[in-house]
Amino acid sequence: MFDLIDYKAVLVIALIFIPLEQLLPLHAEQSAARRHWLNDVFYLLFNGIVIKFGLLLVIGAAMLVVPRVVPEALSAAVRSQPLWLQTIEALLIADIGFYFAHRAFHAVPFLWRFHAIHHSIEEMDWLAGHRVHPVDQILTKSASFLPLFALGFSGEAVLIYVLIYHWQSVFIHSNTRIKFGPLRWLIASPQFHHWHHANERQAYDKNFAGQLPVLDLIGGTLFMPQHMPEKYGIDEPVPQLYHQQLVYPFVTTAEPVAPIAETLPAAAKPE
Repeated sequence: MFDLIDYKAVLVIALIFIPLEQLLPLHAEQSAARRHWLNDVFYLLFNGIVIKFGLLLVIGAAMLVVPRVVPEALSAAVRSQPLWLQTIEALLIADIGFYFAHRAFHAVPFLWRFHAIHHSIEEMDWLAGHRVHPVDQILTKSASFLPLFALGFSGEAVLIYVLIYHWQSVFIHSNTRIKFGPLRWLIASPQFHHWHHANERQAYDKNFAGQLPVLDLIGGTLFMPQHMPEKYGIDEPVPQLYHQQLVYPFVTTAEPVAPIAETLPAAAKPE
């Protein structure tokens, strides 16, 4: 079971981001042992096992159908491209899939119940990105990975995308004040993604892309002012322990909470 998680990589990430957040903190008053950090450590160490099994099932089943609908000539043409070009294309295609899946998790009330777990984070740091319900991650990652496998991208190109995705996911959630200047419009940064988690009305349902903010610019969902958010999380009461969060989307007895944009008056909804 432990082979399913690269614990050496986890250690390397911790050794990089824990000191980085101390040296260049965005919120200097925030403790490394912030609220519910142990719950997010559990997500980091064990949640990936569930996600990997789920991805194998979903992608494995889908790939049984792919040869019937994707011409082999197209796959061969994709694989014949140089690795650098495949990598750029893979980043773009995967992030388009991520963008639309992410928007769906905000727009569909039942899916929002799963995604609300991630948005229940009230203090952003390198651990925060790991608090994601397995169903959320399995479906969202499938939307990213399936087009890459279906189109025949090489294993090397897919691996490079996966590495970029994982490292950037940790970085954009981190409690760091690192900004990219003009590149912030091209590459997702904490400045970009922290606004996605902001519990501030003007930021609701914004910044869905994983790597490429230009997708939000095209989709009309970009929001990135110069200042940073003061408050994170959602008003919806979400339990704070892993086993409770795992079953929360299925057993909550309250009325389904609509995605944030749907709760606003028509005049107040973001464009």
